[in-house]
Amino acid sequence: MFKPKDRVFFYHFEASAANGLKMSEDLMAIMETVPGPQRTALLERLVIAERANDDLTHTIFQDLARNFITPIDREDIHALASSLDDVADYILASAKNLELFHIEKPDEACRELARLVHVGAGIVKKAVHHLRDLNKPNAHRQFVIDVNTMENEADEVCDAAIERLFAHEKDAIHLIKMRDTYMVLEEATDKCEDVANVIESIMLKYA
Repeated sequence: MFKPKDRVFFYHFEASAANGLKMSEDLMAIMETVPGPQRTALLERLVIAERANDDLTHTIFQDLARNFITPIDREDIHALASSLDDVADYILASAKNLELFHIEKPDEACRELARLVHVGAGIVKKAVHHLRDLNKPNAHRQFVIDVNTMENEADEVCDAAIERLFAHEKDAIHLIKMRDTYMVLEEATDKCEDVANVIESIMLKYA
């Protein structure tokens, strides 16, 4: 369907999605830590991975500028690259909050939201591979259902955690720290859903 030189975009997208999935694994791991060498090492690894993702996004934009022929519309390539980069950005931001807010031990809600980010990143990886099936009808259907289910669950976990926080937490500063931590984690799941929505839009266009 495409000339070999056009397929470079698919390889870049797949590399970005795989990087996001690996970052989500480290996000789950960091939510099990307390301040110390292990947390520091995981955070450093996430910073390196996020920078690598920035480089991938920049490469995609450079290839977009250089190539007259592209496998999908140029604006779709830009939207997908940007949405994949957002996933990495929010995963890193979620991990950084532990250090920025001096959170000693993430609670069960943090760990559950991190797990859902990992689920979302896995769906994103599968969805990106489906770009190679643009001519197959309904190839997008299952990953759209899966990512919507994941995001709805994340909303429920986040809402319940914030409700408990306002009902029981007496320290206003800690309340703000935890609320913001929950919300950034939940936003990371939203970014996974955004990627799936961009891919669904592309696949519907070319079905």
